[in-house]
Amino acid sequence: MPSPATKSSVDPGLQPEAESMSAKGRVGVIDIGSNTVRLVVYETPTRLPIPIFNEKAQCALASGMSKTGKLSPSGVSEALRSLTRFVKLAEAMDVQRLEALGTSAVRDASDGQAFLGQVEKTCGLQVQVLSGAEEARLAAVGLLNGTPRADGVLGDLGGGSLDLVGLDKGALSSFSTLPLGHIRLGEDSDGDRKKAREILQQQLSDIPWLTEMNGRSLYAIGGSWRALARIFLDQTQRPLHVIDNFTIGFFDALRLSNLVAGLSPPTLEQFAEINRRRMETLPYAAAAMAVLLETAQPREVVFSAFGVREGQMIELLPPALRHQDPLISACESQAERTGRFGMHGHEILDWMTPLFPGETDEQKRLRHATCLINDIGWSEHPDYRAIHSYHRVLRVPYAGLTHPERAEMALAVLVRYSGDPESPMVAAYRNLLNDEQFVRAQIIGMALRLAQTLSGGAPGLLSQTQLTVKNERLVLELLSGSDIYLNEAVERRFKRLSQKMGLKSEIVELS
Repeated sequence: MPSPATKSSVDPGLQPEAESMSAKGRVGVIDIGSNTVRLVVYETPTRLPIPIFNEKAQCALASGMSKTGKLSPSGVSEALRSLTRFVKLAEAMDVQRLEALGTSAVRDASDGQAFLGQVEKTCGLQVQVLSGAEEARLAAVGLLNGTPRADGVLGDLGGGSLDLVGLDKGALSSFSTLPLGHIRLGEDSDGDRKKAREILQQQLSDIPWLTEMNGRSLYAIGGSWRALARIFLDQTQRPLHVIDNFTIGFFDALRLSNLVAGLSPPTLEQFAEINRRRMETLPYAAAAMAVLLETAQPREVVFSAFGVREGQMIELLPPALRHQDPLISACESQAERTGRFGMHGHEILDWMTPLFPGETDEQKRLRHATCLINDIGWSEHPDYRAIHSYHRVLRVPYAGLTHPERAEMALAVLVRYSGDPESPMVAAYRNLLNDEQFVRAQIIGMALRLAQTLSGGAPGLLSQTQLTVKNERLVLELLSGSDIYLNEAVERRFKRLSQKMGLKSEIVELS
């Protein structure tokens, strides 16, 4: 029988934070999970470091643990081999700080401490074993990194446990840790999928606060649920295969979860992107998703690429960095690495703001990010700048972007490089945007194009001009001599921007 759940109503956010890392350097996080052991290396300190190395080993430490109470002997051997490699790789990569985390398998196994002793003796690595509360809190820190106002319930499914965290617009409230991992479910049910659902239903029904999630969001974390998201993306024919912030409605998620939960291994093998070893337990992961949906009745499921590892990495950052907007910070870093001139995105943002009266904070944030990375394609061949930049922006590994937001940013950058928004290559993503977003992206792109043409990208010049909307006219005011600004290209691009906005154009030279 499954072990009892760990439940609490204490805010996991009150747990102590890790000592932060203030100097620039490389940080590695090793995650010893029930199914996989993974090393991720980040360059810090930046608000959202993109992993420079990410490798996992399929060790299945929790295999057989429901029957024996011990870690899998073959899993232990594979884990020690992989950890030895990871420690040596981290040393070769000049990682200044290497953190190792152990989760439910190591925590619950009767020989967990003996395994940790072997790890320290073999690899010289000390492992921090997370309690259920600590694991849940770090998962929430990772999620909130990209979705700071998350509201609903976070579900983090591993091989040995399911961590649930209640979220009230970014604030952590109740949490529960349940022995319902995809490996453990298969073993506890003796491979009987109907029995697995009964186990899920019984344990989830014992969590009273789950009913408070009705009509809110379920945020799904964990490798098996990310594998499930890939199937959902295929089955719903989504044009953009980016898992982070992929959102699917309740009924579609429930239908597809139940479908996958009943598939046979030969049928599952048709999904080429799914690891063969993960396919063995994927039906149980799907069943966990289905029963959680039936219990909590959320409005939608939002998949996240960020979890415990990212939460641990974020807690190593200086406090000032932790509170930055991860999207804006990432775009600023991109601009610093690849920008040609000193004109900053903030300058362009302020300059075009008169074109967007009444925009929401979310719209301004997205426009800000677009301004910061608008020069992303300058080093490409001119014939391919537009379409290459478009696809790069669609797929940037930045947190805090929904699929429609990615599409809007990408379209704006495409137009900034004079790309055709009606191109067949763009049409596949058109349904991600409503008509207002489609037009807004084009206006932003044309304004970016005009800004670059006016100033040549040089700092300080753009701020000597001003855009205003007066009496159904778009007015470009030149605050100093016009000879550095005006030519045929400027006049043509300004006129096109005015037409897109449904306004007449006027250029005024101020003495």
